[in-house]
Amino acid sequence: MHFRENIQLAISGLADHKFRSFLTMLGIIFGVASVIAMLSIGEGAKREAIAKYQDLGVNNIIIREKKLSDSEQEEVRAKFSPGLTLQDAEVIEEIVPGVSYIAAQAELNTDVKFHDKTVKSTVIGVTPTYLNMMNYVIEKGDYISPLQYDNRLKVCVIGKGVAQSLFQKENPIGQMIKIEDQWLEIIGVLESKTLFTETVGELAARDLNTDVFIPLTTFLNRFPRKVLENEIQQITVQIDNSGRLVESSKLINEILQRHHFKNEDYGIVIPYELLKQEEKERQIYNFLLGAIAAISLIVGGIGIMNIMLANVTERTREIGIRRSIGARKSDIMSQFVTEAVVISITGGIIGVILGVTLSLFVNIFTDVSTYIKAYSIFIAFAFSVVVGIGFGYLPAKNAANLEPVDSLRYE
Repeated sequence: MHFRENIQLAISGLADHKFRSFLTMLGIIFGVASVIAMLSIGEGAKREAIAKYQDLGVNNIIIREKKLSDSEQEEVRAKFSPGLTLQDAEVIEEIVPGVSYIAAQAELNTDVKFHDKTVKSTVIGVTPTYLNMMNYVIEKGDYISPLQYDNRLKVCVIGKGVAQSLFQKENPIGQMIKIEDQWLEIIGVLESKTLFTETVGELAARDLNTDVFIPLTTFLNRFPRKVLENEIQQITVQIDNSGRLVESSKLINEILQRHHFKNEDYGIVIPYELLKQEEKERQIYNFLLGAIAAISLIVGGIGIMNIMLANVTERTREIGIRRSIGARKSDIMSQFVTEAVVISITGGIIGVILGVTLSLFVNIFTDVSTYIKAYSIFIAFAFSVVVGIGFGYLPAKNAANLEPVDSLRYE
């Protein structure tokens, strides 16, 4: 028998028993859809993690002040620790090899005002190198220049959220905003940034689009510190070789231990190491999701085997007639394997459509991000075909081994 004839017979068989065939396909349909949906959820989570750590700079080492209570802060000061200071940044830059850039930053949570509008914001004093280190992009205007930094000018760059809240359709460049009792000129607006949805180490979750950046020199000069407060809240160190991040962080820790008299009033975060760890966890997570979804395909395969065994029993006389007029064992086997594969392919196609639809539905109507990759569709569909061949083989072999005489006598 030719392959095209096998296909025609298989399709004819499906058409003759539509409901039974559909029930047989359900396992394959849900299995394929589950694999695609699960892998798309895993890929979406992976991309979110990468975006989050890229915002922190994958080649960066971040030293962050620890949040201490008033009593703990007093105890630390009594043990001669000055907290994070500009001197710490200077010493790290001088001693640690392979430092490309280093940026200190100070922070103040306060209101930003423009006329009668107010928005809550985090005002951050930064250095001119901060923009490139943290992967920020200017949407309009300019970033803080070294000249503005050195001269302690009262200028600022605002986040996209601040611009939308205070100015709406009005151009914010050149406008004056009020922070505490200081007036600052807006020189730039940042592009919208991905939000931290969770705390990363000692980095507090916040809306990056409501940040306002000013020169660190201006910040330290215009916004006096509270008693016992650290001079700065964060130091970001960019290393030129990601392979030396762990080694460099250990050296930085030793330096800070000496400067802080072994007081643990700071934390060190390595985004690259966190990213690698999270990627490893995601791989395990994706594997488990895929394995769970694959069980549905195996169950679907068992359904195919059952229905094909029933088909062999029902069509025993047909098999006997085919054998008696010259069909070989290989022809009979090919016929029944083809039927199993047609069931799998049909179920696989429906499953792909369902899986893609389900992934898009989850992405649109829930907070879970999904991303469909071509390989997930290929894997799910290919697995459905393999299941069809694998579970269709035994019934096909049984059909091929039936003796023509016994088959013709079968009632």
